Amino acid sequence: MRSRFSVTPSQFRLASYIALGALTLIVLTGAAVRLTDSGLGCANWPKCGGTPLPPLSYHALVEFGNRAVSAVVGVITVVVFAMSFIRRPYRRDLMWLSLLLPLGVVAQAVLGGFTVLHHLAPGFVMAHFSLSLLILVAAFALAWRSRFEPGARPRSTDYIGVWSVRALVLLGALTIFAGTATTAAGPHSGGFTGQVVHRLHFKGADTLTWVLHRHATIAALFGVAVIAVWFLHRRRGSDRTLEPLTVLAILLAAQGLVGSVQYELHLPADMVWVHVGLATATWLALLWSVAAAGALVPRRAPVPVPDRRSEERELEVVGPVG
Repeated sequence: MRSRFSVTPSQFRLASYIALGALTLIVLTGAAVRLTDSGLGCANWPKCGGTPLPPLSYHALVEFGNRAVSAVVGVITVVVFAMSFIRRPYRRDLMWLSLLLPLGVVAQAVLGGFTVLHHLAPGFVMAHFSLSLLILVAAFALAWRSRFEPGARPRSTDYIGVWSVRALVLLGALTIFAGTATTAAGPHSGGFTGQVVHRLHFKGADTLTWVLHRHATIAALFGVAVIAVWFLHRRRGSDRTLEPLTVLAILLAAQGLVGSVQYELHLPADMVWVHVGLATATWLALLWSVAAAGALVPRRAPVPVPDRRSEERELEVVGPVG
């Protein structure tokens, strides 16, 4: 009976990748809600307009559709969490990582409700997207760790190489955060005509230009850092990190091209959506790079060397034996 309901490592690995794909999809559908001005298509939460089903309007259907997709994604994460208990051999690390996925979806739903109740206030919208990327960290870690049994991948002794890749995460997160601030100050408020949605305005009318230039500067620094780390790993012969770093560099180049074009075209919604999609893919490539670099061999504490002079002094105090 137990074997009938057990899950093999390959089955659990497939389920974890499905969860990762579903959680990536919800990031894109959430962005679509904002960019179609449907963020307040449902005036309240969790119901839409006070009824379980949405009213027959475009914006309400888009917003409610995103909620329905979120519910399906939540079911998928719960199934993966349940599968972690019957995976054989059982692994505690996979169970804890899989638990973070449904908890993250619930947190997203609650935060989304507050975002609607506060009429798409910039801080809530930025936090909503940032939380999505944090959930992707847990989902990617689950999918990656499910590929290998404990101890299957040797630890690295290249401290410079591994930490250089890990440092890219800080620049990448800062770049994406600046991008969310740019969107929060831009023309895509998430509300349709007639709805009042607050925007970032700490620089007045120049807020968008100021934030956009800082975002571009940070993104350029991030791109230069990725290229530098790529050359470092190539020089040091770190073959397992070159592929993800190459993909990361290509995605950043595509991001730069799309960002420049959308700026010249005054931020059309469809190109902003592509920009968000590329940002999500860039984040996943960055996580892939960190995972490929691997864990480090722990530094061993130096073994204390006995002091001969102290030993001689102890013998003098004790006196000759016998």
